[in-house]
Amino acid sequence: MTERSAATGPLRGVRVIEFAGIGPGPFASMLLSDMGADVVSIARPGQGKRDVRDFVNRGRRVIELDLKNPADIAKALDLIGAADVLIEGFRPQVMERLGLGPDVVLKRNPKLVYGRMTGWGQEGPLSQAAGHDINYIAITGALDSFRAANGETVSPLNLVGDYGGGAMYLVVGVLAGVIEARASGKGQVVDAAMCDGVSSMLTMFHSMKATGRWTDQPRTNLLDGGAPFYRTYECKDGGFMAIGALEPQFYAELRKLAGLSEDCYDAQMDRKGWPHLHEKMTALFKTKTRDEWAAILEGSDACAAAVRGLFDAPSHPHLAARKTFVNVDGHLQPAPAPRFSRTPSNIQGSPAVPPVDAAEILSQWSQKTAAKAS
Repeated sequence: MTERSAATGPLRGVRVIEFAGIGPGPFASMLLSDMGADVVSIARPGQGKRDVRDFVNRGRRVIELDLKNPADIAKALDLIGAADVLIEGFRPQVMERLGLGPDVVLKRNPKLVYGRMTGWGQEGPLSQAAGHDINYIAITGALDSFRAANGETVSPLNLVGDYGGGAMYLVVGVLAGVIEARASGKGQVVDAAMCDGVSSMLTMFHSMKATGRWTDQPRTNLLDGGAPFYRTYECKDGGFMAIGALEPQFYAELRKLAGLSEDCYDAQMDRKGWPHLHEKMTALFKTKTRDEWAAILEGSDACAAAVRGLFDAPSHPHLAARKTFVNVDGHLQPAPAPRFSRTPSNIQGSPAVPPVDAAEILSQWSQKTAAKAS
């Protein structure tokens, strides 16, 4: 993809300035670009050239600016002045020290939505501390809920903090801010902290705790591996099946197809009997291979699926039929999501597009603004 594709998504025409970083900021910008936004990423000198396989950085143009150089700060301010959204992921007060804080840029562009992405937030005792996804989810109770059978906590990749409680909440906040700014003519700051977002994601579990349906003992609860009908089981060949037969009708289908006919399976929600049922189901699933169990259970109302790895997931018949993965630049990568019926998302460009000049972007934006006004 040597040339940029025309934006087709619902955010086409929305201009985003991204200060390049790692983790949730780039992923949020990828989502906005896939949905049609014109994202311009400001990178440090010499860091604007990206690998074609760096999929998260797809779909935006890159400019290189030295933010310690007053002339380059002026260029950044010019771009911000013509943008709808700014996304930055520095520690609190870094943008202020650069002369690019909200007080400065909102005077220049009163409609700007200023998205701030951090782990700890803009204030609080930990706000200036370094950290990563695993640290932010540790204090929320989320990490404690991901435990192996031996009690050891298991990191859920960086999906819960960086992407779930971080990027997704940043995108929601930014889009809400854009909608409000179009109505009021006024922008605002969106403070997206991963510790806040992850805590918000745990709302249902706090509700279950409040109503006595959740204990503080990991792997004793409905969704944390405690329930024998909502967990994974190792198969004869070392593969795994994921079982999620929560509702009575789905549990009944699982019993029928898997041969769970004994009376001990009758009391599905009797927590005292769960350890015994787990032992029996562990032995049962080891009698067949993963693919043999998948042939019996997958696609039924038993709510069962074979556990696939990253390497073979794209070949799953369902994902292949939905074209969940697309080939761009000779590399298979996840397609944009979600899907829109009238304004489909698309990948606008390769991560490896060479850096461009700020003046070129400003000229294009000025021409588009003038054309829209006429």
